[in-house]
Amino acid sequence: MARRKPSRRRMQEVPGLDITSFLNLMVVLIPFLLISAVFSRVTILELSVPTSAAESSAVDAPQITIEVIVRENGFELGNGTTIQAAIPKKDGKYDLKGLSALLMNIKNSYPDREEATVLLEPDIEYNYLVQVMDIVRGAEIPGKGDDPPQKRILFPTISIGDAP
Repeated sequence: MARRKPSRRRMQEVPGLDITSFLNLMVVLIPFLLISAVFSRVTILELSVPTSAAESSAVDAPQITIEVIVRENGFELGNGTTIQAAIPKKDGKYDLKGLSALLMNIKNSYPDREEATVLLEPDIEYNYLVQVMDIVRGAEIPGKGDDPPQKRILFPTISIGDAP
């Protein structure tokens, strides 16, 4: 048997890890990601399910139901059983100012009422739902002279559903 000679290699130092290029990448990447990030605010709207008049707790007080029905040809305002007013489209667009004026008149007649229902036909775009909900929730009253416009709360408790 042949004996093996011990190697006379000297212990070599392990080279250090060069992370310079990685750090250069991070220096460029982090500001880029921070600048290109979209900072958004999430707003949550509280909605409720429409209830029937039979489930109402107050029996003595006359109940008014405010329903805004968004149809393909315009808006209809009803009281739960019949249509009280119709606002047709103007030049192919929904008349949001007319709806706002009509809702302010209803609020003047029933100042304690805070509930309203928004009903949509199936093919109505989501964007219109949001616009109508904004108008039902509040209106902007133009200021006199140099006064800034004021917000008036109309019907902050909104229920949504499908139009009949």
